[in-house]
Amino acid sequence: MIAEAFARYFHFISILTMSFAIAGEAWLIRPRLQRRTVQQLFVLDGVYGLSALAIVGVGLLLWFGVGKPAEYYTSNWLFHLKLGLFTALGLLSIFPTVFFFKNRKGEETDWVEIPARIRLMIRLELALLFFIPLCATLMARGFGQMSG
Repeated sequence: MIAEAFARYFHFISILTMSFAIAGEAWLIRPRLQRRTVQQLFVLDGVYGLSALAIVGVGLLLWFGVGKPAEYYTSNWLFHLKLGLFTALGLLSIFPTVFFFKNRKGEETDWVEIPARIRLMIRLELALLFFIPLCATLMARGFGQMSG
């Protein structure tokens, strides 16, 4: 029981970390940035990536290890929606990550043009992120179970 409590706590902290990283990216992103800000975005994106890995790792532990029986999650359409939203979030994050990686080096005072699609993807990530806790909350209240 204590293992489950610590796993849920770490899962929650990882989700908060990811949320703050995405919010930070959305707050910093502009059409034109100095390279030092692109470097900050690269660091935030790294925090985002590490927190996503932690969410997946602990989520798998909760699904197949210390949490409720795996069937509870597997038979819940809201859980599948939550996984789909999280996957979409991860896929959307690929393009900004590559952009920040490619544009992080150089003079800190140089200006970098940020493509509109990169800014849009970060905003879409933030929007998608708002629906994942809704799915989790509804699941915790027993909604979404598929009849067998």
